[in-house]
Amino acid sequence: MRCFPWIHICHQLTKTEIPELAKCSVLMRERAKVEEKIQAMQCAGLSRLQVISDFDMTLTRFAHNGIRVPTTHIILNNKLLLSEDCLKKIRELHNTFYPVEIDANMTTEEKLPHMVEWWNNSHKLLIQQKIRKDLLFQAVTESNVMLRDGYKAFFDHLYEQRVPLLVFSAGIGDVLEEVMRQNHVFHPNIHVVSNYMDFDDTGVLQAFEGQLIHTFNKGEVAVSQTAGLKQMQGRPNVLLLGDSLGDLTMADGVAEPQNILTIGFLNDQVEERKKSYVNSFDIVLVEDETMDVPNVILRNILTLRDDK
Repeated sequence: MRCFPWIHICHQLTKTEIPELAKCSVLMRERAKVEEKIQAMQCAGLSRLQVISDFDMTLTRFAHNGIRVPTTHIILNNKLLLSEDCLKKIRELHNTFYPVEIDANMTTEEKLPHMVEWWNNSHKLLIQQKIRKDLLFQAVTESNVMLRDGYKAFFDHLYEQRVPLLVFSAGIGDVLEEVMRQNHVFHPNIHVVSNYMDFDDTGVLQAFEGQLIHTFNKGEVAVSQTAGLKQMQGRPNVLLLGDSLGDLTMADGVAEPQNILTIGFLNDQVEERKKSYVNSFDIVLVEDETMDVPNVILRNILTLRDDK
């Protein structure tokens, strides 16, 4: 069935039709604008939609039972892979630079050099450890990394409906792929843009491939690396998920975008960052460890099928 805006094929969205948007953990600056975007994306059909998502603390949980869930970098903090001295230095880097990353009083421009220093120093430490590729599986298995509740429905629905998912991460691509693989959701419709390890012929880490990706340069990377992705072409409607303001630029590589619906997971320092998130994302999910809202929005968008 095709849907045209001038005839009433698409049903009007109301507050009662998406009750998940009324939860106290959901913040929206302009609810009417959100509903208009969902309706427009629904009318356009499956063939016009793509999903772009960050990975760490977006597709994965931020915490579980009060304990932080590891990011893809932190998953490597395993004595199987790293020495005690290296683990100490990586913790020191995190304690120094993570507060900068989430500082609501600093501009992105002010944060940039700190992020580059953090990522470069972390990667240098990992290279020095001569990490073995064959141990990544065990490191992920032994970690307490968790995808958000409802993740399987999210991944499987996109795969079944042939909607491409671009996972755009400043983490480590080899690790995040293994996380998805062990959770049985690394489907063929997924394309990953991330920091990938370069292993030598013996399977030992010797470098990181390509352009460094950190929290606040995703727009630059999106233009250079994602604009030419064949599976994303001709899909001007985007559902974008992230946990950082820097993630808002992940769709910069989309050619002639029409509707971009942004969902931001506000995981940490909520009161300090709430205003900037509400002013930047269409929907803000506060301390929500589930995929409930993205899933119900996807179900609404994918209600109507193309008749092509």
